[in-house]
Amino acid sequence: MNIVGIIPSRYASSRLPGKPLALIGDKSMVQWVYENCKKGLDDVFVATDDQRIIDAVEAFGGKAVMTAEDHQSGTDRCAEAAEAIELKYGLKVDVVINIQGDEPFFEAQQLVDIKQAFEDKTVQLATLIKKADSIDQVTDIGEAKVILNEKNDAILFSRSPIPFIRNHVQSEWLKHHDFYLHLGIYAYHIDALKKIVKLKPSSLELAESLEQLRWIENGIPVRCVVTENDETMCIDTEEDLIKANEYVKTLSK
Repeated sequence: MNIVGIIPSRYASSRLPGKPLALIGDKSMVQWVYENCKKGLDDVFVATDDQRIIDAVEAFGGKAVMTAEDHQSGTDRCAEAAEAIELKYGLKVDVVINIQGDEPFFEAQQLVDIKQAFEDKTVQLATLIKKADSIDQVTDIGEAKVILNEKNDAILFSRSPIPFIRNHVQSEWLKHHDFYLHLGIYAYHIDALKKIVKLKPSSLELAESLEQLRWIENGIPVRCVVTENDETMCIDTEEDLIKANEYVKTLSK
């Protein structure tokens, strides 16, 4: 089974134009992400809509494919990229791992963790979750929470605290139940990927603004893999970029 990492990488960004090529230390952001991916995967590709990004990736020895400008999500871009990879590089793609292109310091162990889900040949989609450390994480609407069945497939994702623990004050909930937070890496069997990009936005997805609810509403199981690794610094603004450069300076000391 060929498991391929794809990094969706758009040039246009409302808050930080040209973000993939922004320098962090002496390397572009896309190079940081790519090199981290290679620590966990043999085959990694950047999927972009801009020739400048392809040129930059190929200049540092990476691989990239061109995709359309009008994709609404990284999932859609990954689907087109999988076909382009087979055409350009002759590599049959069985599983795609969709990797965030604006988290330059993520742990490659996350890729190793999510790959393991596909040792079960029935898995169509997989994602990473981690146990919540505090009630503040559970109540934060910026954090998607998930509840699981006995197979570790997702029953529901929500920005609300789920499940609700009856007969206990909220500050004590973590003592009575394990709560899980969703991390933003997805992996798709290629057949499932081709299917989900044809689905229309669902009612729960629109209500919560969580794409993965569309898959559940359409009866596609999402296997959740527990990881010990946290989400890392996400670069969205000039201020984030400054912090990233400051962080890199500490690595060289």
